[in-house]
Amino acid sequence: MLTTGKERLERIRDARRIYLGKERVEDVTRHPAFRNAALTVARLYEAKADPANRDTFTFEEDGGRFSIYYLRCRTREDLARRTRGLKAVADMTYGLFGRSPDHVAGMITGLAMNPAVFDQVGPGYGDNLRRYYAFARANDIYPVFACIPPTGIRDKHLFPNQDRPDPTLKVVGEDDTGVFISGMKMLATGAAFADEIWIGNLTPLSEEAKKESITCAVPVATPGLSLWARQAVEGTVRHEVDYPLSYRYDESDCVVVCDRVKVPWERVFVHDNGTASRAIYIQSPANCFANHQSNVRFWAKMALIVGLSSRICKANGIEHLPPVRETLGRLCALEATIGGLVQGQIEAWERFPDGYACYNRRIMYAALNWCQEHHNEIIDTLRTLVGGNALQMPASIDVVDDPVLSRQFHDWWATPSMEASARMRLYKLVWDLIGSEFAGRHMLYEKFYAGNSIIVRNQSDREAPWTRFHGVVDGLLDGLEMPAGPGGR
Repeated sequence: MLTTGKERLERIRDARRIYLGKERVEDVTRHPAFRNAALTVARLYEAKADPANRDTFTFEEDGGRFSIYYLRCRTREDLARRTRGLKAVADMTYGLFGRSPDHVAGMITGLAMNPAVFDQVGPGYGDNLRRYYAFARANDIYPVFACIPPTGIRDKHLFPNQDRPDPTLKVVGEDDTGVFISGMKMLATGAAFADEIWIGNLTPLSEEAKKESITCAVPVATPGLSLWARQAVEGTVRHEVDYPLSYRYDESDCVVVCDRVKVPWERVFVHDNGTASRAIYIQSPANCFANHQSNVRFWAKMALIVGLSSRICKANGIEHLPPVRETLGRLCALEATIGGLVQGQIEAWERFPDGYACYNRRIMYAALNWCQEHHNEIIDTLRTLVGGNALQMPASIDVVDDPVLSRQFHDWWATPSMEASARMRLYKLVWDLIGSEFAGRHMLYEKFYAGNSIIVRNQSDREAPWTRFHGVVDGLLDGLEMPAGPGGR
């Protein structure tokens, strides 16, 4: 059953525990730090529930209609259709919502394409995963994940005399009905607006840390679970024009804190198995499906950056200069590059696992690496095109509320090609992408959302066809003609 925007807002008015500093956030749909982002999420669901968008956002299966990101693809056409839906979601948020509802849903869908990996972990886990996928799909849930341990904990062996509690989330008890978990997990982006949190491990675990291997799904409103949010930039904005991206697209990031949270056995997918807790994402399309969404989202973001770059050059009166045209052309080429990498994953699709179709994993990881390596450079190119002009705008659009200031503003901040208020809207928008706190958060996010760049490159190393590469070299060497003589053969 598809969820409407109104139903989405009702769902997140539950008894979840979210803390903004010491403040308990009672209702994210009304709190000034979260309400506009909550409306952004609601608009995604409203667009999806609109019958006019049925073919883009949904698919039919088993007698029901479901969100397109829950589609277990079996053909190239399925993959292409799924990508069109992801792109439509990303375009609605200009690529600024990294953990929109389609991200972790894609991961769960990928797991459901090879539930046999859970059967190998232990009896019942595969069935748990199958039922959870069916539940998520049928209820159109918004899942997010928390899959990284708190930073610095892995280095504790370097400081043997340091006496401190270990906050790493782990199983601290179990009974016939389930397990109890306590500790912290990072970083539940989007959790303030989600239904469920998938708790797991994307980093390798030793078998000695098997109690940390717990992989499970819990409702956000579960007793004992709290979300500790970072500073929300949305709450500091008085007028949307002043910070148009911060105002509407601050998706929030939260640390998950569990204090003896009870997880029923039917919600447990891996337990006491450090190796399996990470392998499940690689032995199924899960990691690929989730990160394909990240590639698509970056592609949507590039359209905003390229369009804004051109508009800024026109506003600055430099759009006809040859070096500027060259720079804009390069940005256009970069946008086409990520678009090509996305399409390449479809055209070079893989039969993985048997009976299903998966995006090309090598190209997907290459695209992840490309995005990590180029985002800072791309934003700095835009920053160079802007120059210092964004700093010349008044602090707020509220200057127009004062008759004297308004007259001066409209007289003196206008240019021959652009009136003052339109110019201010443009420069405030670009500042929110290159210089504000919102922009700073995105610089970190784009660098680390898929893990450290070393991890991403190791994924490419794992997927590389080294036998074929070595064969190219060996074939060339084998074809060399050795000189005749005592040493030649």
